[in-house]
Amino acid sequence: MSWLLKLFETYESNLDRVGIIEQRHTREFTLLPVSHTTQNAHIEVVVTEDGEFHSAEVILDKSDMNTLIPCTEKSASRAGAVIAPYPLHDKLSYVAGDYKDYGGKIKEEEPFATYIHELQNWAESPHANSKVRSIYRYLRKEQLIRDLVAHKILCVDEENHLIEKWDKKYETLYPEKPAIFSVVAGEQTSAFIRFNVYSPDRILTKVWSDPEMYHSFIRYYQDQLGSEDICYVSGKMLPSTDKHANKIRNAADKAKLISANDTTGFTFRGRFTQSRDAASISYDVSQKAHNALKWLINRQGKIIDQRVFLVWGNDAIDLPDPSEDTFALDPEAISAVFIKSNTHTVLANEVAKALNGYRNKLVLKSDQPFNADVNIMILDSATTGRMAVLYYRNLNKELYLDRLVKWHTSCAWLHRYRKNDQGDIVSFYGAPATKDIAFAAYGPRAADKVIKGLMERMLPCIVDGSRIPKDIVNSVYHRASNPVSIERWEWEKTLSIACALINKDLKDRQEGFGLALDVTNNDRSYLFGRMLAVADVLERRALGDDKRATNAIRYMNAFAKHPERTWQVIQAALQPYQARLGRDATYWNKIIDEIGYTFKPEEFNNKSLSGKYLLGFYSQRHELYQKKLKMEDAIASETSND
Repeated sequence: MSWLLKLFETYESNLDRVGIIEQRHTREFTLLPVSHTTQNAHIEVVVTEDGEFHSAEVILDKSDMNTLIPCTEKSASRAGAVIAPYPLHDKLSYVAGDYKDYGGKIKEEEPFATYIHELQNWAESPHANSKVRSIYRYLRKEQLIRDLVAHKILCVDEENHLIEKWDKKYETLYPEKPAIFSVVAGEQTSAFIRFNVYSPDRILTKVWSDPEMYHSFIRYYQDQLGSEDICYVSGKMLPSTDKHANKIRNAADKAKLISANDTTGFTFRGRFTQSRDAASISYDVSQKAHNALKWLINRQGKIIDQRVFLVWGNDAIDLPDPSEDTFALDPEAISAVFIKSNTHTVLANEVAKALNGYRNKLVLKSDQPFNADVNIMILDSATTGRMAVLYYRNLNKELYLDRLVKWHTSCAWLHRYRKNDQGDIVSFYGAPATKDIAFAAYGPRAADKVIKGLMERMLPCIVDGSRIPKDIVNSVYHRASNPVSIERWEWEKTLSIACALINKDLKDRQEGFGLALDVTNNDRSYLFGRMLAVADVLERRALGDDKRATNAIRYMNAFAKHPERTWQVIQAALQPYQARLGRDATYWNKIIDEIGYTFKPEEFNNKSLSGKYLLGFYSQRHELYQKKLKMEDAIASETSND
């Protein structure tokens, strides 16, 4: 119940945002009021304050379809043939009293009778306002479809029945295809109707965005709730409910986090007679917790193959996402770290600075009764009707941010695949994003199912300080050791991510290395990696503008498995390039000799290499390229002075 409590507290902390429309990626959303949900409306009907028909239109703009509507416990979870009308806006079969007159088919109980009775109760209650009364006065006349047909919103055939599906045979009646068939997926009868009120004397707020309407229905429905019971979340005696919200991830999502609607099977396994015996949750807590969850997912959730990754704070909603890379914390500062001498120390300082802003946001307000904790949640559903909390952690804010600092500094390496706001590739020193780790381990065409699984497995490594699973490290290592199977840019990205993970794994075993070249390291894998890097740079220098792969890159996979034997092949293939460079090759030959001299004789063998060889390869190659850049800068400086 802890995650429900934290969601409830989050709702209470953000009451000022209830009903406020926000936008993310062109998609609008809001923190829903209690007893409200959202639906995509197809037709908007406007009535006058006197309860007369004014106008109507088909809603063609998809961004305008999303409508905030009041709902009851029963209507929020209605399915199949159950008659459970929404209190105000609903489908045509519910809100049209003349539905049967135009060929509408009703199986058993007439939906309109139930709908208009419940709307009457609200309209005649002391909590009703003028808008509810105006809409009720119009709908009780039972002429909605007649008015919509007269204004050419709905279409009828020669028998005065609603046309089920558009067909060319109706072109004699309607030369142009009616707009309603462009917005409804099925028949006209499935159209969802929303209502608004028009006044010639004053500008009225739209019914679905009017706070007065929210409060009117909330107060009315509060009086309709059932008996009180102990709420397992809040610990208070409150009206309880056994019907909980769906549409958690999106408007079409039917999966529920809490459900016990089967009393004929084995839901309770003989342990309880009623679902509330297992857990009793109050209506108010259920509504607020689920509405907070929907809002957070829309606002900042990351969804991959319907699996939700969510991080939030009760007080400060926006928090650094543990699945993002170090570059996302502060692009300008982080991208400049790698050019400084002591990269690890500088990175730790820059990451700490970037996270200080979040620390300040999470300072507990003097008037706030809740703890400023951090919540991490993963949700997914195996079926269309059931959703599960796969992972949930509630951490102290300081502990969470300290864990992020540790991750971003201990799993750090130099990467060159990120782009800035101008679209230019920039280098940054830090930890890779978990999604990029997935691509490095399984390729860019990996299925979303595989990616979301890896991201879930990596989360405890970041948040709890667990060791990176060995199979992930091995998978990245093998792909980085096989550059000829992938494109150059992808291999460079995979290589740097592999170095970050391998170095992190070594640090967890007190064996980690830094990005800077360690010439005193006499580990055989590290030394073999250095030799391979020198061979690669030497041949690349001789090739000039020729972009074909060097022999060091072509034989890299074989080199990792049989280093001594493969090195003989690579060294023989280097001779033409050494001859082409002439005296210029002396520098690289000298480095190869120095590395070879460092080997212990018995360790220069065919035993397969560990991941340390990739670290040696990357660091040696980086060192050689850095020296080349410094020499070019020096030459350019001398030339300009002359």
